[in-house]
Amino acid sequence: MKTLDNFKIIDFHVHIGLKEHWHEWVHSYQKASQTEYYERYEEMIDPEKFAIYLKRHQIKKAVILPEISPITTGIVSNEYIMEFCQDYDIFLPFCTINPFLVSNAAQEFKKYIKMGAKGIKLYPSYNHFYPNENKIYPLYSLAQEHELPVLIHTGSSVFKGSKIKYADPIYLDDVVTDFPDLRLLMAHSGRGLWYEKAFFLSRLHPNLYLEISGLPPKNLLNYFPDMEKNIDKFVYGSDWPGIRTINCNIEAIKKLPLAKDSIKKILYGNAARILGL
Repeated sequence: MKTLDNFKIIDFHVHIGLKEHWHEWVHSYQKASQTEYYERYEEMIDPEKFAIYLKRHQIKKAVILPEISPITTGIVSNEYIMEFCQDYDIFLPFCTINPFLVSNAAQEFKKYIKMGAKGIKLYPSYNHFYPNENKIYPLYSLAQEHELPVLIHTGSSVFKGSKIKYADPIYLDDVVTDFPDLRLLMAHSGRGLWYEKAFFLSRLHPNLYLEISGLPPKNLLNYFPDMEKNIDKFVYGSDWPGIRTINCNIEAIKKLPLAKDSIKKILYGNAARILGL
């Protein structure tokens, strides 16, 4: 019998922000999940209290994500994320670049690297660009040079204004071929239309990973029947605050019929390796 109560956790997909940062339709979706973000709002937006909340659930590190998607979800600025994270080692601040809102994407990325960004999240379907466009390549080049992981949205989204055609994992085949040392994670693992494609690509490319936020853990082995054969490529993320509590999916993953070592890799080991911890 697996004993998993004392497992370490890295959550690779945590959104933070104030209520006014997001559009009303985002709140409508998240409130339907009965999330603690709304029940304990003042605690969830305070970095010290939020760090305690995470640690209470054995989360050792959390990737904290900005979002600059005014036509779909809202704006949580890079500067807000950096300030939120600055005094707490548990937080790993990522930055984001919306290529339509800056004149020099590479220069922007360099600025946030200097400020302490530990990686970058890109939102192709929210910002309406293909991830293999030439204008995005300088960002991949910088990430590879600085050994910073790239988290990129793939698959479906429920939010108004999102265009799923930009979130097909096949476009990442170009990216990881052209940047073989880039550590790239497919957020949501091709959710909806492209589980099989995302899984195949992750097996084909050594540095392409499946990040499983937004997927019901009970369905993971339906989406990925050969999950255990490719277990070094799966990375846990909660997509907080889009779930009820920060640990509900963690507990569900612990109950999957997988080897104990496999669950440890999903919840901590694979992410630690990608992040260079």
